[in-house]
Amino acid sequence: MPTKRRYDEHSTEFGLWLRQQGEIDSSLGFITTNLDFIWCNYKSGKWMLIEEKRHSGHIQFYQNKLFSHIDKLCQVDKLYCGFHLLVFENTNPDDGKMWLDGSEINRTDLLKFLQFK
Repeated sequence: MPTKRRYDEHSTEFGLWLRQQGEIDSSLGFITTNLDFIWCNYKSGKWMLIEEKRHSGHIQFYQNKLFSHIDKLCQVDKLYCGFHLLVFENTNPDDGKMWLDGSEINRTDLLKFLQFK
């Protein structure tokens, strides 16, 4: 079973600084998250947002709220192809199972998806 992620494990110095500021503490309603990928084909103009989770991770409630808001705002662009959740059983397509938006996929399916097919 994976260990609980420490906040400083993948953070930048600014991210660490933010977490140390009492004036913007999460108990006051302030939250932050990152978005893993803005994927696009510059020739076709198609683009999408992808959140990646490793070790069968899940989107947190605050991420879901923010990502839903962003997705709704992006839908005005006819070339926007949606917000997607890519979950790896382990860390990547080659070391275990993976799921795209809740459905299990294989490496070939992932490559087609990334080609906007």
